[in-house]
Amino acid sequence: MAQYPSRGPHGRTVHVIGQRVVGGTYPPGTVLDPSALEAELDVSHTVVRESLRVLTAKGLVAARPRHGTVVRPRRDWSLLDPDLLRWQADAHGADPAFLRRLAEVRGIIEPAGASLAAQRRTRGDLAELSAALRAMTDAGADADAAIEADLRFHRALLVAAHNELMLPMEAVIEAGLRARDQLVHHGTWTDPVPRHAALVEAVRVRDAAAAGAAMRGLLDQAAKDVRRALRQRRAATPPDGSAGDGAA
Repeated sequence: MAQYPSRGPHGRTVHVIGQRVVGGTYPPGTVLDPSALEAELDVSHTVVRESLRVLTAKGLVAARPRHGTVVRPRRDWSLLDPDLLRWQADAHGADPAFLRRLAEVRGIIEPAGASLAAQRRTRGDLAELSAALRAMTDAGADADAAIEADLRFHRALLVAAHNELMLPMEAVIEAGLRARDQLVHHGTWTDPVPRHAALVEAVRVRDAAAAGAAMRGLLDQAAKDVRRALRQRRAATPPDGSAGDGAA
């Protein structure tokens, strides 16, 4: 699924309302007031109406006769929608339950994807993986550059599997990776380059078993880094919970 653009009044309105629903500002059962939204966001009636249609398609809201537009229960949301994944990462990125769900999905998808990539990769795929690995090396202590390089690497690996039904999982992996990496990379973390390099080498020599094992090892290390980062964040949180940006 393509991400809905957040540029322009329409995109910004979708983004604001969607974030509020996913973040719990508008809990399930909330009746949205279009007129109030128009005034608050300084947009037209048409923009709000069309934005609510987009959010309806994502399963977040529904038009109910005699009630108006109502926020739907979480079970009705299109949870694999790229926008919803991004909003969840923004709202719950440091939440252990969210990170655990991410790790479970990655553990199912990525080792299999790595094995397929080793069997099916092209020279172009290998070149992109190698370029992403160089970007990880060049990032050094630059956390933002490291995050972008990590995302580039995992995206390239998924593409190299050459299974079009896997490609929508890119949104799941990317949203969760960004949340995990923002937590881990802005503290202390294990150097990711050696494990990623081992994975590239397994893909290069077309060793599917080694590629899958390398990915599982990478994911195991990622889980350890997350647990350490969460412990560090909890340790930095004052007893009254007033940690500001440092709260878990």
